[in-house]
Amino acid sequence: MPTLVSVFGVEPFRIGGTETYARELSLQLNSAGWKSVLCFLTPPTPEVREFLEGPNVSIEILDRAVGFNRRAIETMSEILRKHRPEILHLHYTGLLSPYPWLARTRSVKKVFFTDHASQPAAHVPTRATWWKRVVARLINLPLTKVICVSQYGYRCFTARDLVPANRCQMIYNGVDLTRVAENAERGAAFRKRFNIAGDKKIVLQVSWIIPEKGIPDLMSAARKVIERCANVQFVLVGEGNFRGEYMRAAQEMGLGKHITWTGLLADPFTEGAYDAADIVCQVSRWEEVFGWVIAEAMAYRRPIIATRVGGIPELVSDGETGYLIDRGDVDDLASKILDLAENPTKRLQLGQAGSDTVRAKFELRKNVAQLVEAYEVSKS
Repeated sequence: MPTLVSVFGVEPFRIGGTETYARELSLQLNSAGWKSVLCFLTPPTPEVREFLEGPNVSIEILDRAVGFNRRAIETMSEILRKHRPEILHLHYTGLLSPYPWLARTRSVKKVFFTDHASQPAAHVPTRATWWKRVVARLINLPLTKVICVSQYGYRCFTARDLVPANRCQMIYNGVDLTRVAENAERGAAFRKRFNIAGDKKIVLQVSWIIPEKGIPDLMSAARKVIERCANVQFVLVGEGNFRGEYMRAAQEMGLGKHITWTGLLADPFTEGAYDAADIVCQVSRWEEVFGWVIAEAMAYRRPIIATRVGGIPELVSDGETGYLIDRGDVDDLASKILDLAENPTKRLQLGQAGSDTVRAKFELRKNVAQLVEAYEVSKS
């Protein structure tokens, strides 16, 4: 059976965008008679493993997959020897790695790399210095193609000129619409679980709890919103090194009972986060390359308030599927939250338009099919 090995430099501890992508890819490869080998940094949790399992799926562990180290090279060499893949696809491993040349020594026919990198705030894409271009091109000479997950990502990547532009292709990330099914009972269970009254308007953000995701801005906006409308509850789903610090700051700001910190959810879909939400925010300060959570919330017909950074404007059309604000504009953020909290008709209108956009541009099945076409996978 022809085989594709996908390497993900992440820990599969929740069902998120990477895991749904991996499952959809495996399903489409199975239809073509191909085997799908999924490599992660750590073993999947039981829930994630069950989600990923399929008749053509094998799971391998490649710890320390990022960068150059002897142990990872030896493990990767063993995986390639064991499965003898026709194609190797690298995700979250960094552009400069030993794997393209290692794949060539193991007779792998094609090597793909997906650039998932967001950029620092106010990043300006520029061409790399000549010696960096030379080194990168030598290291990546065996690369067949680089996949960029947004137009913004494509512009940033090709501007650096580290790989010839004719070997780069844009394919959007996507949402598994087969998992999207609005469920009022699930939303009610979410509210009960986190002790949120049924009449509260929920403003949700699902993200790492880190400064780059704009958590301090959202908290400052929350204080302004609560001063005018105490019937709004802010819900932050996720974990991060700054969670404790931000929780203490929220208490000092008088927001203790107005912000719910859920911690990490294994699967926001099945645990009702989007079902319960009225408004979804993603107020990142860095240049998001895509915005998976935004696409997920739009699929659930939830209106979005997001920052005008990176690839986010490719998902959110200002005034049509949600609102775009400038990075760090707390006053505008608070104003937009209040506008949507007080206007259910507008929430429905923006939410429906967002759902239509996801189905047109960000459906996982269609976008993975584009990737399979780029692989030139033929039915065996």
